[in-house]
Amino acid sequence: MKAAALLISLVLAGCATGQATIGTQVPAERLSSSIVPGRTTKAELLAAFGKTKAVVFDSGYESWLYQSPAGGGRFAEFVVLIDPQGIVVRTRQRAPAAP
Repeated sequence: MKAAALLISLVLAGCATGQATIGTQVPAERLSSSIVPGRTTKAELLAAFGKTKAVVFDSGYESWLYQSPAGGGRFAEFVVLIDPQGIVVRTRQRAPAAP
């Protein structure tokens, strides 16, 4: 029941923010609090944040890149690794480069 409520919340959040474009920018706090390795699915990512830059590997794994505004025209990176079954395996955050 909790999973269904979470999925509905993510879908509604995606609708509220509109259709995302390539190179999606999302606040870092929202990414880190919403994406749970081993639980979050590719469908949930699409519903919550929309499409973004992605690399699909021959193995079936995918790497998605979101950006978070960090001030001064700089952006932090949030990378999501998705397995062939569509489940988030791990995430990585990288601070913005020094100006």
